[in-house]
Amino acid sequence: MSMATEAIRELDVIAIRKVIPHRWPFLLIDRVKVLEENKKAYGYKYVTINEIFFQGHFPEQPVMPGVLIVEALAQTACALMLGSPETKGKIAYFMGIDNAKFRAPVLPGCFLELRIEMLRVGSRAGKAKGEAYINGTTLACETEFTFALVDKT
Repeated sequence: MSMATEAIRELDVIAIRKVIPHRWPFLLIDRVKVLEENKKAYGYKYVTINEIFFQGHFPEQPVMPGVLIVEALAQTACALMLGSPETKGKIAYFMGIDNAKFRAPVLPGCFLELRIEMLRVGSRAGKAKGEAYINGTTLACETEFTFALVDKT
């Protein structure tokens, strides 16, 4: 498993829902540990056979779609960024996804650890690096993405 890391704050799924707008079936994270405010967080996703996307991807050989792994990383970044007082009333939108690489398949029964490090943060936009690990040890996905912070309407 991954090394123990002490969190500044932790968000369970109830707290996550208060910070980010995602809901079922598109809320893809179960828990977030903020390790350094506005800088670093770990998200967690328990992947079960009951995930709706496994109905079509692929019924006989289920694998989590790579775009949803990237989305789970982005949601972890959202929980990190949108949970601070400076971003109250904001929402984040993808602006770009760069250098995405998929290293190992994520299957039912996997525990995803979603590691986020903010590379650049501004009042209107930012850039993050994300890595998704299976059971804290096997790199499944790595990417960088940019996002815009806009007022909720």
